[in-house]
Amino acid sequence: MRRPWVVGNRWDTLDGIQPDLLPRVSVIVAHYDQPGELRRTLHALTAQDYPRELLEIVVADDGSPGVVDVPDDVILVRQEDQGFRLAAVRNLGVRASSGEVLCFLDADTVPEPGYVRALTRLPALLPEAVTVGRRRHADFSGIDPDVPVVEAAASRELAEPAWLAEAYARSHDLLEADDRSYRFVIGAVIACSRTMFDEVGGFDESFTSYGGEDWEWAHRMWQAGAVLAHVSTAVAWHDGPEWAGRADSGLDRANAQTMRLLSAIPVPGSAPRALWSNTADVVMRLRGAHSRAARFIAADSFLAAFPQARLVLEDDGAPELRDDPRVVIGSDQTDARVTWDLERPVVVLDPAWITDAVGRLGTGEVGTIELVDDEGIPLGTLRSRRATRRAQRWGGPAAFTTERLVAEGVFPLRSDPRLEAWVGGWGGPSSFC
Repeated sequence: MRRPWVVGNRWDTLDGIQPDLLPRVSVIVAHYDQPGELRRTLHALTAQDYPRELLEIVVADDGSPGVVDVPDDVILVRQEDQGFRLAAVRNLGVRASSGEVLCFLDADTVPEPGYVRALTRLPALLPEAVTVGRRRHADFSGIDPDVPVVEAAASRELAEPAWLAEAYARSHDLLEADDRSYRFVIGAVIACSRTMFDEVGGFDESFTSYGGEDWEWAHRMWQAGAVLAHVSTAVAWHDGPEWAGRADSGLDRANAQTMRLLSAIPVPGSAPRALWSNTADVVMRLRGAHSRAARFIAADSFLAAFPQARLVLEDDGAPELRDDPRVVIGSDQTDARVTWDLERPVVVLDPAWITDAVGRLGTGEVGTIELVDDEGIPLGTLRSRRATRRAQRWGGPAAFTTERLVAEGVFPLRSDPRLEAWVGGWGGPSSFC
């Protein structure tokens, strides 16, 4: 029985459900100059318990020197060697494939026989599902590539990354995912539907050094409404230790990855703490024309609460705000994580409640919050991008719930608030509200 949607990230409501018809799966194997590892992985793919006629294997080669040998029934696509271009070569592999579900592996990551079936179950049921398997580690040096992977890994297992195992345990296999759970989506062991991959736009090919392209992609998928799930029964074995345990790892590489993601992922904990970014996390849209004083106080209090945000004003007569690059006058298409739509100006006197509400929005089952004050006066609507994208995709709001809440510390402004009281810090709420 096919379930067309889940609320929030509740992939567990699909537990035990199998697709009526198994989809055609394309396995995209990214490769660069690892002939022995590639042979082992391709051999393991022939041993999958997934129907062979529904399994397409594409080797996407990132400019290896010389000949790349693959069996006749494996598609081989290659790009020129222009340095490390994992994002581009994965996209190349997708373009050469035809499956409804995409399954990504690296050439040195060897799947157990049940890997494809386990990892693709959710994307087959729910096109928005993004699944990540369990990547274990073993030293396969000196072992014939044709030896079955479970046998080869016996007594050769290396330590699993503790930080990753702890994250999956803490989040109950990403059931309780949030805006920073992209860090637990490992590109060597992921699957998704072709429709979701195409909608979001594939991997960002501007990533041309090791690391980060999978996290940036996972963040975009999440913000587009993806359902993240860790499938612990989908096991693939990486040949060698995790990145942090390799001889060529180091602080410079880790810092370079973090620096590359600063503007791409503008959520708290990933974005700069104070430096201004061109990518907005939160947007307030104030509609209609309002007095200069009310408009100023609304803008000033909002940006004090959300320094990295953007304020979009329909009223183009706001010369007092034009010098702030965070203020946009007129039409704007900023695609922020959370949008606060307002018909009248408000003042944020105590930001604790509203910043907490914005931080949690879209990470659970609530996608929209209708704000009112204690007298029931509307204070606008908070809506997550995840909820907006799913509503557009499904034609309705069923994917997330809507709450009506009394906002604490946020008040409607009078049309003629005392501006000197605001900037001077005296007078109390009665001077503004």
